[in-house]
Parts: sequence; structure tokens; C-alpha cells
Amino acid sequence: MSQLQPTTSAPLVYSLREQIADRIRNDVICGRIGAGERLNEVHLGEKFGVSRTPVRAALQQLLHEGILEGRPNVGLKVARQPSDAMCQLVTEIRRTIESFAVESFFGSLTDADFVQWNAILERMRVACLARDFALIAECDIEFHRSIVRRAHEKDLESIWSSIVGRVRSHFHDTQKDQYPDAMEIYAEHVSIINSFKSGDVKLAVALLKEKVC
Repeated sequence: MSQLQPTTSAPLVYSLREQIADRIRNDVICGRIGAGERLNEVHLGEKFGVSRTPVRAALQQLLHEGILEGRPNVGLKVARQPSDAMCQLVTEIRRTIESFAVESFFGSLTDADFVQWNAILERMRVACLARDFALIAECDIEFHRSIVRRAHEKDLESIWSSIVGRVRSHFHDTQKDQYPDAMEIYAEHVSIINSFKSGDVKLAVALLKEKVC
């Protein structure tokens, strides 16, 4: 059975189910799979080169997270975006999770961390120049996931992953509407990395909270 490639350069310690769920979740958040679109186990299995068993498990996970809706073995589709009030609540939780992650690893940053983040930001820069908002969203998700993943707390990433799909409009529609110059998105993420280099954890956390919206 083939293995999917990891979405970041972090060591792969995630099950096939989790990898497939990540791929589908990212496609939903990036707008490649729209609200109301139905997902087919057979087609997804062919796409990822795996059997239906891990695909079914991944879809069950996304159903539990609220990214999908429907009934197993009957039909699952991408859920609608939640209310504005719910999105605001989820955004606050996301700020708390990412801030906690930064505080947990800030004193142990290495050159390898910045190499990884710079690689993500270079892909984001190219996407911003091309105004490819689906790819911008993908890089944005990868960047923030890498921050959470750097804490080396798998439960923390599980919580983050389960909520980030509920504010998916931020990663695609909102960015497209609010940034006439897409390079501003890239510049904001560069400023976060620069704050990490400053050595001032309070500054880094404050800037991260400001940029997570």
C-alpha cells in the first residue's frame, strides 16, 4: 500500500488515515472542494492510491470534526460554513492554541526550524506573486500547522486540525477579498518569523495573535 507524502518536512509519525484526512481537509480549506460537494470513497482511494478502508476512516474523522456532513455509507458532503459568531469563537481558540505552541518551543528554536519556515514562505511568495489563492491558502495552512506541530504535542495538533476547517473562509475567500495586493499576505508571515528571531517571546505571541484572524 502506498504512503502519502508528508505535508511538511517534519518526520512522518502520522497514520495513513491522518494523512488522508489532512489532504482532504486542506483541499476543503483551500477551496478546491466546495461546500455541498459530495465525496466518494472509491474515487478518493484511486486518487491517493490506497484501499477504501483508510479513506473511510479519514472521512469519519472529518465528519466528526464537522468539516463533512451526512451519513456514512449513504453519502458525505462538505459542510456549510458555520455562523459568524461560531467563526469568531473558533478563531479565539485557534489563537490560544498557536500561542501556547510558540511559548512551548520558543526557547529551543534551531536553524532547522527557520529553514523549514523559509521554505514554506518561499512557496507562499511565489503563490502570492501569481495570485493563486488556493495555493496561498495551502501555504498558509502549512505554515500555521508547522507552528503547532513544532510543539511536539500530537493532541494539540489534533485539536487545531479539528477546528481550523471551521474557519476555512479565512484561508481563501477572506484573503482574496481583503488583500488587493496578495504580497501583503506573504509580508505578514515574514513578520511572524522575524518576531521569532527577535528572541522576545511576548512580542512573538502578540504578533501571532494579531495576524490570526
